[in-house]
Amino acid sequence: MLTDESATRGLGAMIASALGTGDLIALSGDLGAGKTTLARAILRSLGVAEDVPSPTFTLVQRYQTQNLAISHFDLYRVESASELNELGLEDALDEGAALVEWPENGLPARLQQDALTIHMVALDHGRREIRVSGANRWRPVFTREVR
Repeated sequence: MLTDESATRGLGAMIASALGTGDLIALSGDLGAGKTTLARAILRSLGVAEDVPSPTFTLVQRYQTQNLAISHFDLYRVESASELNELGLEDALDEGAALVEWPENGLPARLQQDALTIHMVALDHGRREIRVSGANRWRPVFTREVR
């Protein structure tokens, strides 16, 4: 459970602390669930100081942090696998890490296997329910409850 934006920043910092080349973070949930807010928290924790807009219309935003290139994808408007290929998701994973909103809209199953998946549900008063799943290597990152 994320009780407020501070808790979301805490979760973002936890994820950022373990993020490396080839990592994919899949962020799912309805509109307004907090996917972009969590992506921003991850990017801020990695030192991104510039504006972090939602990539809903650009489909991808790229950032270079001190140690890692991060690509932030939004697949909400992606309609085909060829569009996804044009966005360069696999290249982004070869060069750094990727944050992917709306992975259910075309993220290949082979990439989902190793992804850290976070499903978010907006509740009342700014609270978010989260369900986290992924490869066992992510388990140590989530040793404490996010509040």
